Amino acid sequence: MLQGLILVCILLVPILIFLFLKAFGENQYDIPLLYENGVENIYHDCVYEEGVQHTIPYFELTSHREKPLGREEMTGKVTIVDFFFTSCPSICPVMSTEMERVDDAFRGDDRVQIFSISIDPDYDTPEVLREYADFHRASDKWHFLTGDKEAIYDLARCGFILPTIDGGDDPEEFVHSDKFVLIDDQGRIRGYYSGTNRKDVDLLILETKVLLHGKK
Repeated sequence: MLQGLILVCILLVPILIFLFLKAFGENQYDIPLLYENGVENIYHDCVYEEGVQHTIPYFELTSHREKPLGREEMTGKVTIVDFFFTSCPSICPVMSTEMERVDDAFRGDDRVQIFSISIDPDYDTPEVLREYADFHRASDKWHFLTGDKEAIYDLARCGFILPTIDGGDDPEEFVHSDKFVLIDDQGRIRGYYSGTNRKDVDLLILETKVLLHGKK
């Protein structure tokens, strides 16, 4: 009798382990959903709908391939966005080098794209951006965008919630964020990551993969 009970217990062990892992061993890593209740408009320089999930507004710019590209092309794809300019003397070279790693990480995945938007569109023509893209070995999914300056600054500040100041003719006077912004396939902001911090960029790559395999 005792031997029979021992045998039953031994046989039950793998079943219990399986049930435990099934119940508690699933990946519970969730990516935050930012601005679910709208954006706090402390400076009153943007128009937001109170209490409503913030999404990236409509925009259309010109890519370094001289094609229109914008909000419509973000629908159904995960998009990683940064703001930069090619003559930037400070953080942009580091940001673009880090973005190369992001580009390489998703080079074979059509569900991911990158928008690098110039805050100095007067200088950063499509031709200038093409040279910059070639220098950074950009894949077909990495798009460098230019367009109307006022529209770009409104987009940065009110759409992506990033501080941006026009420096005029002096590259030293431009102010922009070093953040890479993770946008899901519904145009919602899921995270900000420092484009000058390798560990932060590693986290961006990880969380992009999590987002792709567990869309919420």
